[in-house]
Amino acid sequence: MSDDIETTTFEISADDSTDDVTIPSGLVDLVAEGDQSDAETVGDVMLLSFASRAHHIVHHGEGADEELEAQEQRIMDLFEERFGVTYGEATGHQH
Repeated sequence: MSDDIETTTFEISADDSTDDVTIPSGLVDLVAEGDQSDAETVGDVMLLSFASRAHHIVHHGEGADEELEAQEQRIMDLFEERFGVTYGEATGHQH
């Protein structure tokens, strides 16, 4: 049955490499806001995922150093720039 589900493949490019990720198209549509493109939707989810992971490592992990804390702060700044609210406001999870 899962083979019947339509998928969309996205290419992620960095300085010296690329990777493809395939996602069920319906999930992309489900989390899209308004008239967002598929690429914008995946970009939002990617930024949210990195912010969530960084938050967890720094605030719920063990022994975050200054560099990691600075990385977490930077992703939170980027999150707020993209979404117009803080990570805490968006998720209801604040410290």
